[in-house]
Amino acid sequence: MVERQPLVLIVDDEEDLCTLMQMTLSRMGIKTHIAYRLEQAKKLLCEHEYDACITDLNLPDGNGIQLVEWITQKMPSLPVAVLTAYGNMDIAIAALKAGAFDFVSKPINQKHLEQLLQKAFNKPIEHLQTKQDSLEQRLLIGQSFPIQQLRITLNKIARSQAPVFITGESGTGKEVIANLVHRLSNRNEGPFIAINCGAIPTELMESELFGHKKGSFTGATQDKQGLIQSAHGGSLFLDEIAELPLNMQVKLLRAVQEKRIRPVGSENEIDVDFRVISASHQDLEALVQQGKFRHDLFFRIHVMDLVLPPLRERGDDIILLAHHFIQKISQEWGIPAKQLTERAKKFLLEQYYPGNVRELRNIIERAITLSDDEKIDLSHLQSAPLRYPRMNPVDLQQSIVLPRTESTLSGKKLPEEGLELYLENIEKDILLNALNLTHWNRTVAAKKLGMSFRSLRYRLKKFGLDTEDE
Repeated sequence: MVERQPLVLIVDDEEDLCTLMQMTLSRMGIKTHIAYRLEQAKKLLCEHEYDACITDLNLPDGNGIQLVEWITQKMPSLPVAVLTAYGNMDIAIAALKAGAFDFVSKPINQKHLEQLLQKAFNKPIEHLQTKQDSLEQRLLIGQSFPIQQLRITLNKIARSQAPVFITGESGTGKEVIANLVHRLSNRNEGPFIAINCGAIPTELMESELFGHKKGSFTGATQDKQGLIQSAHGGSLFLDEIAELPLNMQVKLLRAVQEKRIRPVGSENEIDVDFRVISASHQDLEALVQQGKFRHDLFFRIHVMDLVLPPLRERGDDIILLAHHFIQKISQEWGIPAKQLTERAKKFLLEQYYPGNVRELRNIIERAITLSDDEKIDLSHLQSAPLRYPRMNPVDLQQSIVLPRTESTLSGKKLPEEGLELYLENIEKDILLNALNLTHWNRTVAAKKLGMSFRSLRYRLKKFGLDTEDE
């Protein structure tokens, strides 16, 4: 059976540009039709089955964004790309928000155009429902209204190459959702590279992200491929993007806009094709106002929004997730799955969960450990400090206090576990106290404790309190 030649509709009133694009696509084995007006384009779209559409923004009887919106409503599975003047990112972002698959900058780069159309022809939409159902069963558990809305948004995002920005409290599962965005897209056969921007030391950040050439700095004994280049053909997830220093924000902006990077110590640039997905639990708009985050980078990554609800707003999803974690942990440990009693379910539904889904998993893991029979009851859950009082921020600083050590300070008794472990336990208690009182907002907790965010993160990892991805 002979494979059908791809068919692309070009919409532009510049005849010379249409002819050039037609010749370029013909060399790529792609057949084309041309429309010079908006209404002509709509007529052709109704008469033929296209694999993709490329439209200019300025048309004699309308504009390209109107065509994008029309196609999104009438033919949601058809990828449409928009031609934009070089550097006109505001228009490109508006097109992506309207539903465009991607954009092509003028003058047209043949390699970028070829990469874009390869992604467009690899349509995930044809089998999206079956694929999505399978993935969501494993990665997006829940039936609450916020989760249903999240699924609807994911459907739209899967059709696009637009940057995605994920917001949500710590522990809501931002990396899980970023991975789901990648796996539902037509980049799913490419790599998914996750980077925690707050975990890379500042002095190593440029080398880690962009790579370096041998001898470019002391200790560089060989060439190194950066993490951005490792995401070529796939998706790049930048977690806690607010932690990027301003100089790195400039370099990242150029990489996202131009899809080119320059390794440290190299004279040559490298083409990279990746979709950027970013996340933060901080308010980026507030950071932009404070001059701590670049407004141009903010608008470039802030195209498609995903807002993850806190666990306390998801109702009966709490029990669904608890059952999921029981099954998963029991399978990992090779033990029979335990059952939640009605008292245990009621107790779980009443909690605040400042640590969200991550905290629920830790609670279930601890309860399984404490339970000696086939059931998880109230007593196995109450050992975990689940309830946290809401507190006025004015009183917060005074509430973070050292544990009492009267017997030690009076000289009456030495700690049985040894001084080092004893002091570590005190430090851990202080950290937990600060986190609980700030509802696990690590930025606020670090400020109240008088330490940097990186220092707090290091201590959390040291005590095993920050072992899972957000």
